[in-house]
Amino acid sequence: MQCSRCGHEMPTYRNPVPTVDIIIELKQGIVLIERKNPPLGWALPGGFVDYGESFEQAAVREAKEETGLDVTLIRQFHTYSHPERDKRLHTASTVFIAKASGVPKGLDDALQAQVFQQDNLPLLTFDHAQILADYFSGTY
Repeated sequence: MQCSRCGHEMPTYRNPVPTVDIIIELKQGIVLIERKNPPLGWALPGGFVDYGESFEQAAVREAKEETGLDVTLIRQFHTYSHPERDKRLHTASTVFIAKASGVPKGLDDALQAQVFQQDNLPLLTFDHAQILADYFSGTY
């Protein structure tokens, strides 16, 4: 990249992209979505943090956009940042635990949303199997 005024070569910085994932607790279990876009498969609801948006705001927005549920954030769980957690680009995801009530629906980039329990989880994309293993272990 060059400076438009003087032509000097400027360094290009590559930084991880901030994302959020949400573990939504319902009485029956936790909510997962089936992704409409690659990588396909089941995942926690979540997505990219928009410019000017807090991570908490992003978590509430993504939960609503993908599941139709209004969530109450309980707490920040953990941040997952392994460079290969998302094959598309290096992301750093802050995971939140939230409570909700109602029936989840697959909206936006989710084909469907369903409730699962620890003993019937589907195959998960990204590093979401590790996130849920940490969550269910209670050792966080």
